[in-house]
Amino acid sequence: MTSEPYRLGVAGNPIAHSLSPTIHAAFASACGDAVDYQRYLFPRGQFASRAQDFFQQGGTGLNVTVPFKQDAHTFADELDPLAAAAGAVNTLALREQRIVGFNTDGVGMVRDIEVRHGVTLRSLSVLILGAGGACRGIVQPLLNAGVEKIFIANRTLKNAQTLIQHFDADVSTRLEALTWSQLDTAPPRVDAILNSTSIGLLDNASELLQMLPTNLLAHRFCYDLSYGPSAHFAAWAAQCGAAMSADGLGMLVEQAAESYRIWLGRQPATEAVYQTLRSQLSS
Repeated sequence: MTSEPYRLGVAGNPIAHSLSPTIHAAFASACGDAVDYQRYLFPRGQFASRAQDFFQQGGTGLNVTVPFKQDAHTFADELDPLAAAAGAVNTLALREQRIVGFNTDGVGMVRDIEVRHGVTLRSLSVLILGAGGACRGIVQPLLNAGVEKIFIANRTLKNAQTLIQHFDADVSTRLEALTWSQLDTAPPRVDAILNSTSIGLLDNASELLQMLPTNLLAHRFCYDLSYGPSAHFAAWAAQCGAAMSADGLGMLVEQAAESYRIWLGRQPATEAVYQTLRSQLSS
């Protein structure tokens, strides 16, 4: 007698491009788990009702992507500390008839940076470009990894200041808001630069990247949360002489692995999946 597969999925709008089904199918195959992982196109404004239907119909866990991470935060009955700090949820799990919200993005990014790329974050000063939801999701995991200082640069200073105010006083003393213009006139002394903006999706990406002073990127570790063709920051940093430049493909795989662990209690190996996706993106 075979047991029913775990019903999992990813919800977003749009969603057809998502690599999550491929990643989780590979995890399930390697771990020997029976998993039914599907993409779900939720209409905007209907996240709560559709998510409720998913869990009522036997769903075990749901990944959440753009534009529903704040909706998922509101929908959850309980929040993991990292999800609470991020103000956004990318993973929902059914736990004893309650829906618990998690944010695995920052954990996945830190694991990719430290394990795959061999960069120790402890005691570093880090500059994050952008003050949107992606930034908010990685601040607390960076601090947990031992980062000493985080500068957050945004074209609208108030948005960066508002983000910092979201964190407790003992945390906010390690955060500082900057404008993009200050990166040229009074650049902070940092060891690593992380791009959390959606600059890679913009038509004028090259123009915006050229606003970053070359000497800011040179000889530093630069990381782009975007991956593949959208990782324009990673490519630009490499041209500017970064000590190391990486895109966020590994973060995508590692955050998925963390979701899998939350749902099924097993930490899947990730390197084979990462290499397969890397080869596909390079071809």
